[in-house]
Formats: sequence, C-alpha cells, structure tokens
Amino acid sequence: HKQVESLYPRPGWVELDPEVLWSQFVDVIKEAVRAAGLHMRQIAALGISTQRGTFITWHKRTGKPFHNFISWQDSRSAELVNSWNKSLLLKVIHVIFTVLHFLTGNDRYLAPSFLTFSTQHTSMKLSWVFKNIHEAEEAAKKNNCCFGTVDTWLLYRLTKGSVYATDYSNASATGVFEPFMKCWNPTLCNLLSIPMSIYPPVKDTSFNFGSADSEIFGVPIPIMAVVADQQSAMFGECCFYPGDVKLTMGTGGFWNVNTGEHLFASRRGLYPLIGWKIGEEVVYLTEGCISDIGTAIKWAQDINLFTNVDETAKMARSIIDSQGVCFVPGFQVSVNDPCLCASFMGLKPSITRNHLVRAILESVAFRNKQLYDIIVKKVRIPLQTIRADGGVSNNSFVMQMTSDLINKKIEKPANTDMSSLGAAFLAGLASGFWTDKEQLKKLRQIEAVFEPQKDLEEYKPAMDTWLQAMKHSLHW
Repeated sequence: HKQVESLYPRPGWVELDPEVLWSQFVDVIKEAVRAAGLHMRQIAALGISTQRGTFITWHKRTGKPFHNFISWQDSRSAELVNSWNKSLLLKVIHVIFTVLHFLTGNDRYLAPSFLTFSTQHTSMKLSWVFKNIHEAEEAAKKNNCCFGTVDTWLLYRLTKGSVYATDYSNASATGVFEPFMKCWNPTLCNLLSIPMSIYPPVKDTSFNFGSADSEIFGVPIPIMAVVADQQSAMFGECCFYPGDVKLTMGTGGFWNVNTGEHLFASRRGLYPLIGWKIGEEVVYLTEGCISDIGTAIKWAQDINLFTNVDETAKMARSIIDSQGVCFVPGFQVSVNDPCLCASFMGLKPSITRNHLVRAILESVAFRNKQLYDIIVKKVRIPLQTIRADGGVSNNSFVMQMTSDLINKKIEKPANTDMSSLGAAFLAGLASGFWTDKEQLKKLRQIEAVFEPQKDLEEYKPAMDTWLQAMKHSLHW
C-alpha cells in the first residue's frame, strides 16, 4: 500500500497533489504485477477503484490542472455553506419541494425538501472554485474546463487525454448527479452558478473505457471497470441482492444496503446512490456514513496510546469497562456541527491507556448501532447478510461489540481490502474472465463470523453515558 500524503496549505484546506497521485498510482500497479511474478503482457484488464468526493478541474486543451485535488475532507467552502443554509432562497426551495412531494408523492422531491449543504458536498466546493479561481471560470466560459473525480483524472492520464469519462457509481457519489434521472443536476448547478459544460460523460461501471497508453506500462492494457470505493467494496463482498448489507470500517465508516431496482429518496442521515450499472442492470444502494473511525485510531497510535493497532482489542478486553470515560469523535468537520471537536470526557486519576483505547473502540460500535437503527427504521427492505470489511474490521473487539449491539451475525472476509477486489471482479466480468456473478460468489472466503454473545441491556449504561457526552460536546 502507498498512501498519497494530504496537503494542508491553509487551515481547513485538504488537498492532494495530482502529479504525486498519478505517479504513485502507476508505481503501485507496476509493483503489484512484479510482486505477483507476472509480466504486463499477461494482464487481461485493469479495474480502477477510487476514493469518492475528491475532485480536480483542468484545462481541456492543455490538460493543465487549475488547482490541486480538493479532498472530500476539505472545509474551505464553510462560509459559503453557512450563508446558503441561512438563506431565504433555501427556505423557499424547502417549501416548494415539500408541497410538490405532498401533492405528487414522488420521492425525487423529498431530498430537496430538507436540503442542507455541508462542506463535504462536492457541489459547494465546486461553487467555491468558480468563485475564487479565475482561470477555471474563464476556461468554463469557453467550454475549456474539465471536472473530474479521481477516476476521471486517472482515465484521462492513462489514455493520454483521449478518454474523458466517469461511471455511474462515482457520478452519483458527487451529490451533483441526479440519481432518479441519471444525469448531472442542472437545477442545482444553476442555483450554485456551476457551468454544466464541465462534466464528463457517464458510462457503465463494468465497461470498456479504452486502453492505457502503451508508453505507460510497456503494453496497452484495456481499462474494463471504473468504480467508486464503497460501491466497489459492496460488489467485492458479493452483496448482489436487495437487503444485503456491507459495513466498511476504514478511515470513515460506511453502511451500504442494496435496495435493488428501487431508489430510496434521501432521508436524514441516509443517501441514495447508484451502486453499479452493468448493461441494462442498475443496482441502487442506500448509504449511511460515520466519520472518524480509522482517523481516531491512527491519532491514538500517533500519540503513543499503543504501538501496534493489533494490540488494541486485547487492551480493551483487559478491563471490564471504560470507567465512564467516553470518546467523542470529531476530527473531521461534522455535517451538523462544524464546531464539533474530538474529546475525552469522564477522565479521572485511575484512568489508564487501556481505558482510553477502550473508549475509542466503544465509540465506533456505538455509532454503528446508531446508524444501523436508522437503516432499520427508514429502509423498507428486510436486511439480510451483514458483511464487514476495511482495516478496522480486523479489530475483534469492535466487531463483537457491534454484533452484540445490533443483535445480528456479521461476516468478515479473509481479505478485508474489498474495494480493489470489487474493481477486479467488475473488470473480470467485462473482459470475459468470469461469465457471471455466481462464479464470483464461489470465490468468497469468510475468515470469521461474529454472532451476538451479550444482551443489549448490558451495554445500555455505557451507551447512555456516551450519548450524554455527545450532547455535551455539541457547538464547542
């Protein structure tokens, strides 16, 4: 694994260098092929799975970026978000769409009826770009500005500028794409003064996007899949049927439910996405997101609460409880409260590192429980198998506690890096390496199954204390 280091040019700004990202992407592929004892000539297809919500704009003719990648974590649009959320226009929009939803019962009018912007929305950061970067604004006026999430930029570079496209999974995760109509949202773009000319064509997820230029890897390699990371992990977990649930616990936490052909409108805390489009098949998902899972654990390691992440489950189990210590997450900007800060509450002289580590891990399980309850309440589909992946799913304490709290069995695969496996599955299907999804299901390897062992009532005092701590930390 190679990680592209984030850049923090100003407080709240989070960027990635496009050239560093590109060179590391190429290096990782070359190293992976070499480590597998293969030659580039033996590669049948390439599938690309990328982080969502991080984007760049560049000049169509020259290919020169107007700025670094602006990360999904970036909060430079905070003032813009604040002014929009307080605006009279947004209140009018709420009223209009509430009435439309009431009169028609059409779910596509539900999301705008309670729309509030956040700094995580790509739309707000794009609006910021066209208000603050003159070159991008001028290029857009001449139809010379390209917008792309990470996948689009990599496709563009791999094909030396001959392919400019994205797929439905990445497009739907930007928030600028209308999942009901399957097109870029002209109403939202007009509202925020974002030119419609900047968007790439949207293709199927499993699709022949063209070939990587032979100069890059020595031979041309067909690019047969482009997919957003969470949707890719869903596919890698073989969550192919309505009611299948995927829980990814990495830097953040993502609960995804396969809703089949039915697109559920946004509910508070839950968002509709296109999972993948393969030919005529379109699969929809509902997603709930938790920030600061892996981020908080890495921070705890950085300040020497532990040396190896593998020891945290043992540390948490070495004590019977956290002695009332609660960890309130908040390293990343909250949608509901941009002032929220991460904090420990309930500290006393008897507290050890074990208590602090247990409090951090408990906060992950408590938030899993909160989001699961919202999903059960709002998603009108019986939930089937729950499959976990991501680095934090290797933590047996978090996994067992989550299973206890939701009173459901959770499967953990042998390989927890599901985003890359999903991209490989999709590319393999498009290239004919596999003929159908049944073959993929046979490749699944389950390493562990966590079943409920404790009654929910045993956790109630600790969770009530944690909920109290969360309330006290608001608007810090």
